[in-house]
Amino acid sequence: MFRFARPRLRCSKAILSITPKQSASTSTSPSTTSKPTGDISSVFPSLSGSSPEPLPPRFTDIKKQLIHGREAQVQDSWNHLLNVLQKKREEIKTKGSSIVPEINFWDLEDVGKRTKFRDALHQTGVAVIRGVVQEKEALGWKELVKRYIASNPGTRGFPPNDPAVYELYWSPSQILARAHPNLLRAQSFLMSHWHSALGSSGTKNLISTSRPVSYADRLRIRQPGDSSFALGPHVDGGSCERWEPSGYGLGGVYNRIFEGNWQEYTPCEMTCRLPVKSDLYNGPGGCSMYRMFQGWVAMSEVEPGHGHLKVCPMIKEATAYMLLRPFFAPSRTPDDLQYLDTANWTLEDPMSSSLQGAVPANCQELNAELHPHLGLEDTMVHVPKVRPGDYVAWHCDTIHAVDSIHTGSSDSSVLYIPACPLTKANAEYLVRQRETFAEGTPAPDFPSGEGESQHRGRLTPDYVMKNISRKAQRAMGLAAFDTTHSGILKGEKKTMQKANRILGFTGARKTLPIVKRGSPHS
Repeated sequence: MFRFARPRLRCSKAILSITPKQSASTSTSPSTTSKPTGDISSVFPSLSGSSPEPLPPRFTDIKKQLIHGREAQVQDSWNHLLNVLQKKREEIKTKGSSIVPEINFWDLEDVGKRTKFRDALHQTGVAVIRGVVQEKEALGWKELVKRYIASNPGTRGFPPNDPAVYELYWSPSQILARAHPNLLRAQSFLMSHWHSALGSSGTKNLISTSRPVSYADRLRIRQPGDSSFALGPHVDGGSCERWEPSGYGLGGVYNRIFEGNWQEYTPCEMTCRLPVKSDLYNGPGGCSMYRMFQGWVAMSEVEPGHGHLKVCPMIKEATAYMLLRPFFAPSRTPDDLQYLDTANWTLEDPMSSSLQGAVPANCQELNAELHPHLGLEDTMVHVPKVRPGDYVAWHCDTIHAVDSIHTGSSDSSVLYIPACPLTKANAEYLVRQRETFAEGTPAPDFPSGEGESQHRGRLTPDYVMKNISRKAQRAMGLAAFDTTHSGILKGEKKTMQKANRILGFTGARKTLPIVKRGSPHS
């Protein structure tokens, strides 16, 4: 039983006693500075009501450079893409939610079911893993977080008057969920479906998908009738950065698409994303961590129409369209019957600076007016009904949204928990996240402020070190990764060793020092 007592701020001293190894990327990245204050609406112009300014002329130059010398190939690939999208639209419209692959947690070792699941995941970019956590435990998390909120009436959220999404990161429910062994197993399973163009055994594969790391995110408890938390179709992980050479261009993530060969683009190639900077503008909620999958674990039943998640389950085609759309313009108006025809869309001349739906320091938003060929009214389908303890995940480039109105009769509640691999950059983020954990302030990627520093019942690193598994401690950057196991791939071992140095675990130090006083939150 948790006693919601006022926290004693002693754990931060233990955290800060570790001297992490700094790197140039850590000191120069804009995401290392404090974020502006705000809430989830801060990165969605459609929620905040702001009117974006036109992008500066430098984006015209970026667009020209991306396709320079390949204009004919890009036009041909665009034409082919529009034809493919028409067929995909009909397929998704016919299949609806059944197109989303599902697998039971207890079937993760079944080769036949895994293979079928893998193939569908690569096509759609979305998945449901059933029964990751027992229903009783997941429902208990919801009751615990409701008590936490009631004990701390100053908790902020969106909308401010009746929150659906809370600015909470360190509640007992969130810590226990992130540390749950089944959830860590599910994350590893999902990330195992990514691959490296360098091969599996090379020393240049500086990444480990079998050792997920923790990313502190918010939670949602959306009440029936709510229409304020109406997130339309969007993609997280930056917006303008996807076209910028200093963003996703650092790894050439989308080179195949800009070369006019989108069919050869592989959404789940993992090494090209290692150098990416996805938060060049320090947006209050812009993600700087490498998340292979975004995700949440359900704390209630959630079904279509009841504040549920909607996705566009064609990861390759939708990504290619989103990225190529800014290069093309129609000659006919939207009310013309031939508006969507291939012949109506040609390369912009002159080229503009527009990146439809992309605004610096915000998420990438999409809509039927700016992205007409996606047929979002047909291709945004609900994830199937889920029960407490189910885990829903979607590829980091997936277009997703939520029901504009919660038409159900009970709350729609989830804990946002993505699947993140161990990398050098993610270890650097863990250093900063570890400090905010100790202080009770918002995680580094999110709007700054006092956060939960004075909240009753907040868990601390001390609690984790005394009560949670070593595997979960490692995921949170509180203990060193074990590099002595046999069978570890060379690149993976090198990544773990580098992460340990970054996290300050060198020599005999293998764990975070524990404050000797008893935890005030036990």
